[in-house]
Amino acid sequence: MARNIQSLERAAAMLRLLAGGERRLGLSDIASTLGLAKGTAHGILRTLQQEGFVEQDEASGRYQLGAELLRLGNSYLDVHELRARALVWADDLARSSGESVYLGVLHQQGVLIIHHVFRPDDSRQVLEVGAMHPLHSTALGKVLSAYDPVAHSEVTEVDRKAFTPRTVTGEREFEGVLDLTRARGWGCDVEETWEGVASVAAPIHDRRRLPVGAVGITGAVERVCADGELRSELVAAVRDCARAVSRDLGALRF
Repeated sequence: MARNIQSLERAAAMLRLLAGGERRLGLSDIASTLGLAKGTAHGILRTLQQEGFVEQDEASGRYQLGAELLRLGNSYLDVHELRARALVWADDLARSSGESVYLGVLHQQGVLIIHHVFRPDDSRQVLEVGAMHPLHSTALGKVLSAYDPVAHSEVTEVDRKAFTPRTVTGEREFEGVLDLTRARGWGCDVEETWEGVASVAAPIHDRRRLPVGAVGITGAVERVCADGELRSELVAAVRDCARAVSRDLGALRF
């Protein structure tokens, strides 16, 4: 069995201690409560302070939780609120479209799938929650890259690999794809990531009108497209779903 890392356990205990009880605690209080030598406690606190997880009050010398923890907490809450708000609408989209529905957010130069609704038939399917999809070739990734400046910056740094002959990899051509995505309000992927598979996605915004994710459908080309074009009713359904989730997040103009 793998052994736990003692220093990390002590750091976690400190953060829990600072999160409860008094707002600020001194070094002696922290050390005695956790049964640590002052030198050990001070070293851990100094490291946490350098990382922004702990702050020290200049006047009293006492410690409190830092802003970096708040940022991480808000990120966690944003993702989970997005997923919670999208559950019903994603189910409705799967039923109305007859296709799989994916909810994705930007993560580590890719698209992290945070919710996946199976295609409503009896076919065998694999749950993809937690999977990473490419930014440059998927409908979800194109939407995030078009609307989120951070995602746009990330996608310019990644290797835009050609997964199929249809994948757009050139910088100028890809920027043209993003311009078209913004102009239409939705993005697509027709056999650019997987042969025989097509996707449509639209952006989700929060109460600050910031892009926080994307929702889309994925299915066989012959079902998602007709006469060489994406089926307009599927595009409309995806956009309606994205607007509904955005409204639930407080983006009243969507």
